[in-house]
Amino acid sequence: MVARHDLATDPRLQEDLLQARRGTAFFARKLNELSDAELDGGTLLPDWTRRHVVAHVGYNARAIARLVEWAATGVETPMYPSAEARNHEIDFGATLSPIALRNLFDHSAVHLSVEWRDLPDLNWENEVRTAQGRTVPASETVWMRTREVWTHAVDLDNGATFNDIPAPVLERLLKDITGAWKTRGTDTGLLITVDDTELTFGDTAAADPTLITGTLPAVVEWATGRGTNGVNADGPLTQGTTPAAPKWI
Repeated sequence: MVARHDLATDPRLQEDLLQARRGTAFFARKLNELSDAELDGGTLLPDWTRRHVVAHVGYNARAIARLVEWAATGVETPMYPSAEARNHEIDFGATLSPIALRNLFDHSAVHLSVEWRDLPDLNWENEVRTAQGRTVPASETVWMRTREVWTHAVDLDNGATFNDIPAPVLERLLKDITGAWKTRGTDTGLLITVDDTELTFGDTAAADPTLITGTLPAVVEWATGRGTNGVNADGPLTQGTTPAAPKWI
């Protein structure tokens, strides 16, 4: 049997697909380290057990696969019928038996990877619409999945940290988050710099900004609302100083 390979030939897209699949494998490893009983444990997300996180990541793969199918066929297939339907789906998934929950993650991840694999070069530029109402090219679905699997692997609270996330993913996460703050006007006077780099994010036009500094993993952890360890500020710093993270986090 001839091996099947991604139809996409763009080197940047191929690298992005690899990063998404590595993130999926990392999430799978952290999930497989958990016993069935430990799935009932808490996470870094308020009111969500590990069951909720796994259900969300599994159904997210199905939702993103619908966007890839849209790009392939031209037939509109939204991620979710509504925000309420998405939330209900996650709550339902959290009640599944451990084996069914694990199968949900495994099967949905494979399905999405196959949809990506079989999408021809030309179709990657076809536009689809995210759950937040943004119109994006199908290639954006790869990043949408990448940020989900890497971030939620940490949320499982099973030993993974933001230090495990590749630097390019962290940089893009921070760019996305601070961009969302700017769009909402909640970044006023807040400037983030990353230790030992020239990376700067936030309100670069502020005359007297509140300066947030730290390593790249530390400032992304803070920016996503997951903690303040390793982050310094020239004023009082609590988790409450973080503008609300985007809904996709």
